[in-house]
Amino acid sequence: MQLEASEIEQLWACARAMADAARVETLRHFRIGVASDNKLVGGFDPVTEGDRAAERAMCAVLAERRPDDAILGEEYGAKAGTTGLTWVLDPIDGTRAYISGTPTWGVLIAVNGTEGPIMGLIDQPYIGERFEGGAGLAAMTGPLGTAPLRTKPTRLLADATIFTTFPEVGSEAEGAAFHAVARRCKLTRYGLDCYAYALLAAGQIDLVIEAGLSSYDIAAPIAVIEAAGGIVTDWQGGKVHEGGNALAAATPELHAAALEILSGG
Repeated sequence: MQLEASEIEQLWACARAMADAARVETLRHFRIGVASDNKLVGGFDPVTEGDRAAERAMCAVLAERRPDDAILGEEYGAKAGTTGLTWVLDPIDGTRAYISGTPTWGVLIAVNGTEGPIMGLIDQPYIGERFEGGAGLAAMTGPLGTAPLRTKPTRLLADATIFTTFPEVGSEAEGAAFHAVARRCKLTRYGLDCYAYALLAAGQIDLVIEAGLSSYDIAAPIAVIEAAGGIVTDWQGGKVHEGGNALAAATPELHAAALEILSGG
C-alpha cells in the first residue's frame, strides 16, 4: 500500500499524539495499587482502568484526527473504516508487569495496511522511551536523547541472547520448541513483554520467541523490528501480524537457525 509523504507525516503525528495521550492515562494509574479484573476463566489475564483509559484516550485522538480509519483495540474491539488503514492498539502490553510495578510494560500502536504493518510505535511511559519504525523511519528517543534503531549483527545461536515473556512459552510442545532453541543460545532471559522487542530493535538482544499472541501484541513490534533490519515471522516463516507464534530475529542467519528448530526441520 503506497502512501504519500504528506499522509505518512500525518500518521506519525497522530501516532505520537496517541502515545502522548496514553502516557498520561497509564502513568495516572501506575504504582498506586490499581485494581485489576480478570478476563480469563480458569486462568489469570488482568485488565485495569489504566488499560481501558489509555485505549479510550487513543481512540479519542483518532476520532478527532483520523475518523475514517479502522481500529482494532485489545479492550474495546474493532471499529470499521473506509481508508484501508487499521490502527492496531494495545494500551498496556504487559498488564501483569504493570500491576506489579515493574517498568517493562508498554503501549503498542501500529498502522496496518492490507498486507500488514506499515508503521509501529512501542512506548514505555515510565522510563520515557519511545521506539518508532516503518515508512522510512527507525529511531528511538529517551532519557539519553535520540538514536537510530539497528539490530545486532549476530549470526550464530551460540552468541545470541534470547528472550520470551513466560518460561512455559505456551503449550508443552511450544515450550519444548522454545527451549530447544534457548539451549543453543548464550543467554536466556524472561519477562519483558513488548520491551524485549524494543531491545531487539535497539541492538541490545538477538531473539524473541513467543506463542499465542494476538494481532495487537505483535503488529507494532513487527514494524519497529523490520525497520531496524530484523525479521519477524511465525514459526513456519510466514506472516504473523494477525497473531500466533512469533519469531523475531536480529539477522537472517539467526532467523534461519531458530526457524529450523521451531518448525521441526
